[in-house]
Amino acid sequence: MVTVNQRKKSSHDFKGFDFQTWLEHIKESRSAEEIKLLKDVYSLMAGVVEHQQHIFGESELVRALLTAEILADLHVDTESLLAVMLYGVLQVSATNMADIESRYGNNVAQLVRSVQKMQLIDSYHIHNLESYNDKQHLEGVRKLLLALAEDVRVVLIKLAERVHIMRILGRVSEDIRHQIATETREIFAPLASRLGVWQLKWELEDLAFRYLEPQAYMQVASMLDGRRIDREKYIKNVTKVLNDELEKVGIQAEVSGRPKHIYSIWRKMQNKAVGFDSVYDVRATRVLVNNISECYTALGVVHNCWRPIKSEFDDYIASPKGNNYQSLHTAVIGPEDKIVEVQIRTHDMHYYCEYGVAAHWGYKEGGKQDTKYTEQISVLRQLLELNETGEESGDFLDRIKSDIFEDRVYTLTPNGKVIDLPRGATPLDFAYHIHTDVGNHYRGAKVDGKIVTLGYQLKNGQKVEILTSKHSSPSRDWLNPHRGFTTSSRTRAKVRSWFKKLDYDKNVEAGHSILDREFGRLGVHGQNHEALATRFKYKKLDDFYAAVGSSDISTAQLANAVQEIILPQKSDFRKPMDVLKRHPKSSETSGLDNIQIMGVGNLMTHMARCCKPVPYDAITGFITRGRGVTVHKRDCSNVLRLAAKEGNRLIEVAWGNAGTSTYPANIYVSAFDRQGLLNDITQILSNNHLNVVAVNTKTDNTSYSAEMNFSVEVTDVDQLGRALIKIEQLPNVYQVTRKSS
Repeated sequence: MVTVNQRKKSSHDFKGFDFQTWLEHIKESRSAEEIKLLKDVYSLMAGVVEHQQHIFGESELVRALLTAEILADLHVDTESLLAVMLYGVLQVSATNMADIESRYGNNVAQLVRSVQKMQLIDSYHIHNLESYNDKQHLEGVRKLLLALAEDVRVVLIKLAERVHIMRILGRVSEDIRHQIATETREIFAPLASRLGVWQLKWELEDLAFRYLEPQAYMQVASMLDGRRIDREKYIKNVTKVLNDELEKVGIQAEVSGRPKHIYSIWRKMQNKAVGFDSVYDVRATRVLVNNISECYTALGVVHNCWRPIKSEFDDYIASPKGNNYQSLHTAVIGPEDKIVEVQIRTHDMHYYCEYGVAAHWGYKEGGKQDTKYTEQISVLRQLLELNETGEESGDFLDRIKSDIFEDRVYTLTPNGKVIDLPRGATPLDFAYHIHTDVGNHYRGAKVDGKIVTLGYQLKNGQKVEILTSKHSSPSRDWLNPHRGFTTSSRTRAKVRSWFKKLDYDKNVEAGHSILDREFGRLGVHGQNHEALATRFKYKKLDDFYAAVGSSDISTAQLANAVQEIILPQKSDFRKPMDVLKRHPKSSETSGLDNIQIMGVGNLMTHMARCCKPVPYDAITGFITRGRGVTVHKRDCSNVLRLAAKEGNRLIEVAWGNAGTSTYPANIYVSAFDRQGLLNDITQILSNNHLNVVAVNTKTDNTSYSAEMNFSVEVTDVDQLGRALIKIEQLPNVYQVTRKSS
């Protein structure tokens, strides 16, 4: 247990840790107000976490401050340091998020919330170490960490926390040490690499290597001539010499260097099956110049300074790598007869290497590239560079918060496997992603332990448990896009495949019922099923019904086809004499600009009030004395009666381009009455852009039933159909149809 130092050097001194020294280390470039906030949070922490011990045997206070110190070395903002410290307070005290927000602001509170969310990944450690051989799973975990963060600073906090854990990993048992080190090597080190946080990457890799393969680690370490600090001093001398020589020939170059860390040396020895003496980039420098010509001039300068190793020269500018990586690579015998690798490239080449598909982590890790993901990582790395240079990054940060991975959602199985799905995915999509049989026997789902609806949209980091039953089977409603039960084409294909395997006779029967139900719902009657079958290139009507019943043909495709084939064919009409326009003075022809009337003169047109046709209903015209032409649905009872008496006054009419015109339609709803039902229905009509012009409701208090009639304005049948489906899904509603009158 870490306790307050009894010597009372300072009220804020802990055994082995001095707050004032810590503050001196991190306060560079921070304002007096920021320093005051750090002191305030520390005082709060010291009061509540003084005796709280972390799993590794240190106080929560020290853990938080040492993690914050690692972050300070990355030049992160003060808000990030406050978030790390306050998270420790939140874990072990009565302090809540409301207190933090009121005292330190919304930005800090949001960071703390994100850190809390990131801790979710710690709940799903992979206890079976063989899982670390599953590259797809490891990639999913890395993406999940980034997706959960919403803010790149939270990823940095997580990485800094992991560095601190690795530094004190020797305190725990061998089993735990091995598991954490494996997780660090396979998940966190590659993540640091992708973000370009090299100073964390090499330390994570070296420490993981040290615990996982201690003998190999000591072997490579003993081969290195001198300590890291000596190698860094050597590289600093080489870069100075090289920079001076380049200036002499008039090249303004950016020269940097780094000694290669232990794990990287060992990995190269393993990958290339070579000894330590054949690893030529133990010491490496990089030269950035303005153009290609200067690249080759700089190469000449390097070779003039030191003797080149001919076998170690590669010209990736003249012959780029497959991922378009460009650079000159050479190795020379440098000062003190030590080998030094030199890379030379333009600033543009370096930018592409760092942020494009040729990013360092891309060709190091290998495997198929995800272009969209690469672009997103590029955005994160650019944000890190803004932070390091001290530039204002608030606006940029606001743009990428919450939508860095807007097209994907990363969820977890009960045993911690990451499932990568499209944004908006539902539990049904999750089930079919796991296995086709799981989806086919789907009975329900729990998300974070709670039962959810079939259309529930999953969120990043949620744990999903699929409930199955051998008696459950897919429903054709799953394929209806308006119901929102699935957003994945892969899921819909598997559902359709299941229905295709049903008995042919059942599919035929189901298809016939679907056609009748959809046409009845829309109030479209007397349709020619043979014409529809021909439209879908089926010679036999039963084959067409079977395709509909097995969901090879969706209801949306049927609606589109109906709209096409009910339009009069040109061969069915007389040669058109004129295409009539709506009479300019008609007050009852709203929406008739697009009605085409064949074979007559320029007459006024009216929509029949009795049946109220809408595009693309099958329609006919009736010449009314003194009022022009009245347009009826072909199956309207009034027009059928008139046809028997005055058939010579009927004329052929056809819909033109509906455009944005609106047409009246009647909707009938039957339901068990409940409070708010009328409001729910009108809300659906509004959301689907249907204008309600009249409502008539009738309630029976004895049977608790309700009948509602709505008069609405629609643009076409498809718009009306979408609204009817949504209304049908409302609780207590058991019938929704379109009425002709």
